[in-house]
Amino acid sequence: MNGKQSLDADALEVLSEKECLRLIGTDGIGRVAFGGAPGPTVFPVNYRLLSGEIVFRVRQGGTMDESLRSGIDGVDIKIAFQVDHIDEINHEGWSVLIQGPAHHVPERDIEANVDSWAGDDRDHFIRIAPQRVTGRRISRL
Repeated sequence: MNGKQSLDADALEVLSEKECLRLIGTDGIGRVAFGGAPGPTVFPVNYRLLSGEIVFRVRQGGTMDESLRSGIDGVDIKIAFQVDHIDEINHEGWSVLIQGPAHHVPERDIEANVDSWAGDDRDHFIRIAPQRVTGRRISRL
C-alpha cells in the first residue's frame, strides 16, 4: 500500500444547481477567471449573490474592467467564477463553478453593498448572469 496503512476511500458527489447556490451563500470571497491580455487570468473578489447573479466590484479603467470589455456593443465576455471550501483535516470539501457573461453595471443599479477585495477605489460593478452552474463535493467514506 505504498507505505500507507489507510483504507479510506473518497466519494465524489455531483451537486445540483440549487445546492451549489446554497453553498456559496449570499456573499463571500471567490475567484474570477478569464482570458486576459497576458493570458489566462484569475483574481480573488468579494462577491454577493443578488437575485441569482454574482456581483463584484472592480476599479473602473483597471485591468479587470478593461479585460472584461469586448469593445463591441452587446457582446459580453464569458468568464468563470469559482468558490470552494476545503477541510483538509477531515479530507472533505466542495467546489462550485459558475460560468456566464460579465455585464458592466452602473452602481445606481446595484441594490446592495458589495465590499471590494483590494480596496475602496473599486467603484465599478460586474454582474455574472449564470449560464452554467456546476459543483462537486468530496467526502471520506
